[in-house]
Amino acid sequence: MATISVIMGIYNCRDFKMLEKSIESIRNQSFTDWEFIICNDGSSDNTLSELEKYPKKDSRIKVISYEQNMGLAYALNECIKYATGKYIARQDDDDISLKNRFEKQVEFLENNPEYSFVGTTARVFDSNGIWGRLSVEEKPGKKSFYWNSPFIHPTTLFRREAIEEVGGYKVTKITRRCEDYDMFMSLYSMGHIGYNIQEVLYHYQFINGNEGNGKDHPFKYRIDEMRIRWTGFKKMNVLSIFSLPYVVKPIIISLIPQFVFKKIIRKRFSIKKSHRWKK
Repeated sequence: MATISVIMGIYNCRDFKMLEKSIESIRNQSFTDWEFIICNDGSSDNTLSELEKYPKKDSRIKVISYEQNMGLAYALNECIKYATGKYIARQDDDDISLKNRFEKQVEFLENNPEYSFVGTTARVFDSNGIWGRLSVEEKPGKKSFYWNSPFIHPTTLFRREAIEEVGGYKVTKITRRCEDYDMFMSLYSMGHIGYNIQEVLYHYQFINGNEGNGKDHPFKYRIDEMRIRWTGFKKMNVLSIFSLPYVVKPIIISLIPQFVFKKIIRKRFSIKKSHRWKK
């Protein structure tokens, strides 16, 4: 039984070199009492054969697989079924966890029992290297969910019992692009709260100038997000006239001209060139 169970879902991996760097960033953690459960979510390419190399390198890595693509929420729930850890950690296949991420997150949760999960801030990068920083609120409250999720999903470490209490990730068509947002709001509605360590402990792949969660998504996904916002705000008891503009935010975002939207995103994440980093 490991202290941390790291979970990752993959469907038709786009970059095997980045996948290797992501997995190695877990193997190189200063906190070593972990197991890594990777789910091949019905890939139709050679993702599974690539994944099967890693358990041979490190016995702490386990690969599970099935034939039909079911979506990330389903894949993560499957990982949780096999998890033995006291804590559940997320990791994406194209991101990097910095060496002391787990050490600092476990220490925080051990010393702060009032929190059910903990995230971090992150550097954002693309094929040209780091181009920005993604900051998040240190102590998010329920109203912090109005604009966006106040947590960077793949940076989070959860107490296992908190995830179990909400029933894991919701597997529905509506939540297929917002499974993390939905679960965070479910956790808060049940009295669980999270914290964000104000330190960069993660490198998050994010294409420069494209937010990737609204402007470039089909209209049906924006409708789905509106429904998630409505139900999430309602169950957290923060749905009001004031919150309605945030409910329709996905539609508003779609009306912003692309060139204006890109300028907003670049400004939000901009950092000095001297801080750039190459993959």
